[in-house]
Amino acid sequence: MNIPCRASLLCAVLPILHGCIPVANAATAPVPAAAPVFEQWRETSHRGSDDLMTAGLGLEGLRASAPPAFAKPTAEQARRRAIWSSWRGIADLTPGGGFGEIYGTFQPAPGREFSAYGRIPGARQPHRVLVQIPDNFDPARRCLVATASSGSRGIYGAISVAGSWGLAHGCAVAYTDKGAGSDYYDLDAGIGFQADGTPAADGTLAFVPAKGSAAHGVAFKHAHSGDNPEADWGLHLVQAVQFGLQALDRAFPQSAPFTPANTRTLGVGVSNGGGAVLRAAEIEGDWFDAMVAGEPNVSVAGAPPLYDFVTQAALLMPCALLAIDDLPQPPAQAQTRPAGIQRCAVLASIGQVQGADTEAQARSAWQQLANAGLSEPALRAAAFSTGFDLWQAIAATYASAYGGYAAGNHPCGYTFAAAGPDGRPGIATPEVRAAWWSDASGIPPGNGVTLLYDDHALPAADPLPGLSCLRSLWTHDGAGAERVRAGIARAAANPPRPGLPIVVIHGIDDGLVPISLTSDRYVPQARAAGARIAYWRVANAQHFDSLLAFPDYRKRYVPLLPYLFAAMDQVWNHLEDPAQPLPQDALITPTPRAEAPLQPAQLSLPAASRR
Repeated sequence: MNIPCRASLLCAVLPILHGCIPVANAATAPVPAAAPVFEQWRETSHRGSDDLMTAGLGLEGLRASAPPAFAKPTAEQARRRAIWSSWRGIADLTPGGGFGEIYGTFQPAPGREFSAYGRIPGARQPHRVLVQIPDNFDPARRCLVATASSGSRGIYGAISVAGSWGLAHGCAVAYTDKGAGSDYYDLDAGIGFQADGTPAADGTLAFVPAKGSAAHGVAFKHAHSGDNPEADWGLHLVQAVQFGLQALDRAFPQSAPFTPANTRTLGVGVSNGGGAVLRAAEIEGDWFDAMVAGEPNVSVAGAPPLYDFVTQAALLMPCALLAIDDLPQPPAQAQTRPAGIQRCAVLASIGQVQGADTEAQARSAWQQLANAGLSEPALRAAAFSTGFDLWQAIAATYASAYGGYAAGNHPCGYTFAAAGPDGRPGIATPEVRAAWWSDASGIPPGNGVTLLYDDHALPAADPLPGLSCLRSLWTHDGAGAERVRAGIARAAANPPRPGLPIVVIHGIDDGLVPISLTSDRYVPQARAAGARIAYWRVANAQHFDSLLAFPDYRKRYVPLLPYLFAAMDQVWNHLEDPAQPLPQDALITPTPRAEAPLQPAQLSLPAASRR
């Protein structure tokens, strides 16, 4: 269902597309450049009516349903709105949800920001790096939290996790958009975004795509950079650390140099950001003292990549969900059921499901997903992604990224275009285009950009040809499939370096990055290689904390972010005092809050304890 983001709940949820998709190899872990050169340095101050944590919006401003308004944004306005969007896309900010009360903080943090472009060796496009240094940073107790945006979000995409925890602890916080982000480019107008987040037709833009044979519409970095950013997530995060140390040298020249040896560094991330944490953990060098990875998108050797699951889900899940009762809403089952019935019939006609009626066909589709490793709770939670057709957008984006395709050259004919209020493709207005950097999720559709197949806006009358093509890039042969599979192989994870404390946290009901296909596979393989990992599996937790804004979701699920904050606290206590224990494995069984305010006891947070 293609719903224009500005008029729908998707403007709160598309920003949290926590991507997917890998397979494994046994490549040697990369070694980062010793001293990367960062370009387009900027330093800004944020005090008084502005701050690092909420851009001066505070809790009430973040909870506001309408974004901070602008027409032709200044850099300050673009930043404030990007921070508003990033908080709302990731965290449950509803009254009674617990953020700022029993976990996390909105406490203002005055200070400075340093930002620049970094570049992975050999990359065609730069990635953004940014460091927030609070005024209460103490060079005598120097600490740095390094993070990567979740999903494909922009540079502030992890502020509600790493920023909230790190700034509250007086640490500098280093961010990377890991080669994706919201630096969209209007191919028709020739307009992209500058280092300060404002649109421009020239200058040193964050992303200027190579143009394919049919380059019209909108290009965005994750799909069209040509760099397969997922393959370098770990290097992106290490470069964030390197930039953070250089920024601290500039901020406190009398206390320089800041190095990994004299600055305590904690890596943390959620979803794709969690995957970046685990990829960085494998890189040579003592860049980190500890790592915390939440619901990580990570692949392992010898197992199918998440792209395999995503393309199966795109095809089968509308039908399979008819075999599941009591699905969470939204989307409303009455609205999605007709499309599911139609999908079952079409799949049956081409032999992809069996059965003489819809009920049998739905069971057949459900069984195929179960055989792929998806549990029924995860399938139930995936109703949201299915109802809003996120699987197709994710698969189309990642196929383009893995294959390094230029805008207009997608192997399955997908393109992206500006969309009017009715969802039809057209020309972007200056007002819509100006908001992309602040609002966009990094994966259209949404925010005035639509996904097209064969030059038609989706949902198309017949989605099967496009979905089947995306699926064939994994299951069949041919030049396009080989190119995409080679990119998938480059994104595979290697074991972390020995001795590095790592905590992996994952919701058992995760329907977007299923635990059975990611963390359940990664942790045993990492341990077999000697990794030092604690593994927290959280019942009644799905992928999107922000969905707890809907009553039916908070009756079923708990937020996952409290467990990241608890893990960071326990790891930090150990780093401060080695006599304090590191986190240990835990199977956590919390209780959703429903309509009552969340209480600490409902979360069943694991207490630090020695083995």
